[in-house]
Amino acid sequence: MTGERTGGLLGFSWALAALLLGAPSADAEVAAEASGAAAAVEANATAPAAAPAAAGGADELAKKLANPIAALISVPLELTWDTNAGYQEQGDITTFIVKPVIPISLNERWNVISRTIIPYVSFNDVIPNAVLPQASRSGLGDVLQNFFFSPKAPTAGGMTWGVGPVISIPTGDDLFTADQWGVGPTAVALVQKGPWTYGGLANQIWGLGDAGRGRDDLDALFIQPFVTRNFAGGKSLGMNLEMNYDWNTSDWKIPLNLSAGKVSRIGTQMVSYSGVLRYYLARPDGAPEWGLRASFTLLFPK
Repeated sequence: MTGERTGGLLGFSWALAALLLGAPSADAEVAAEASGAAAAVEANATAPAAAPAAAGGADELAKKLANPIAALISVPLELTWDTNAGYQEQGDITTFIVKPVIPISLNERWNVISRTIIPYVSFNDVIPNAVLPQASRSGLGDVLQNFFFSPKAPTAGGMTWGVGPVISIPTGDDLFTADQWGVGPTAVALVQKGPWTYGGLANQIWGLGDAGRGRDDLDALFIQPFVTRNFAGGKSLGMNLEMNYDWNTSDWKIPLNLSAGKVSRIGTQMVSYSGVLRYYLARPDGAPEWGLRASFTLLFPK
């Protein structure tokens, strides 16, 4: 990465922190824009008299959001832009994902948490024209369905955990599908102490039947260690690794994600918004080098 690009990424990080955490920005103009955006959000907030209760609610929701299997209905809308991808590293990949999370109470002791990942993917100059005449292609990707069976109460040591099945459903268009059903185990474990949340999520998917059309059968491992630090007012900073391993090609793809987020209110609706800076620590040929992500989440606390 060139010095100019590195400087741009650092500037983005400062601006993100200024917007979401009130940290000082190295760029006065960016800071001014961030302040204006924050003021616009505050203009839609509830009356000042309700602020103390709203702040407490925001803090609690921010803590629950740091837990992938919290008993909280949420609908994240996530837009990721990755660049320096594909042929001669001149392409971009844009992914829009809807990820509804629905906890279901089984009895007094157990929940099952449904997490669904529905992606829509766009390639721009990723594949050479000799292979794909159109410079840009878009389409639905394969849906990933997770079910976590989780005790309602943490262990004596303060650990929250969940295990269950993960299912890959071949709903994607030709360019964005494994063309094969997949199934495997998934698990998550985390500890929340004070303002800190740390833990990890993992799954392994194996293909069912024959992928066909010369494709490799699904055989993919995903590991996501994560850590989040919450702050007053529903604010948070986080870091995670999205570690993808393809057993067919023996390739790792590992983006490091640095995030800043905030829980707020729009009218009567509780929401969360966040920004993410991504850099790939390991990548196979054709994978992106770095990217950005924006997330907006609708929250439905009980």
